Amino acid sequence: MSTAPFQWGAAGIDLSGRMVYSKTVAASPSGSAETTICTLTIPGGLALASGVLLGGWAAYTVGTSGVSVNLKIRQTSTSGSTIVATGAATKTAGSLYADDVNGVDTSPPAAGVYVLTMTVASGAATSTVSAVILFAIVI
Repeated sequence: MSTAPFQWGAAGIDLSGRMVYSKTVAASPSGSAETTICTLTIPGGLALASGVLLGGWAAYTVGTSGVSVNLKIRQTSTSGSTIVATGAATKTAGSLYADDVNGVDTSPPAAGVYVLTMTVASGAATSTVSAVILFAIVI
């Protein structure tokens, strides 16, 4: 006896409240300080089954003397817990790059705030963030 696979349809389910994003450039790194380049707040009151899927992307030009760039997604602020980081990826000053970083937070902060940060090692001048996106899907 053969049975058909069990299937569900999601046509009538609205998941839009669980998917949020920001495309606002908050700042560009000045020198070599870790800088918040985008901020996102997830909605409160959502049931959490697995965690929060997070993704960040930035297009930027490395400032004078910059030798590497590290993108991080952190909870709350530049001093909050790091969810994921690219590590110090070698870059060339004056060049344009686009990089992404993705991770999962299984213990989201009560405030629901995440930041995408950027650090330019040995940067002697401002690097320019030209575009950014930070998104979250609450699962």
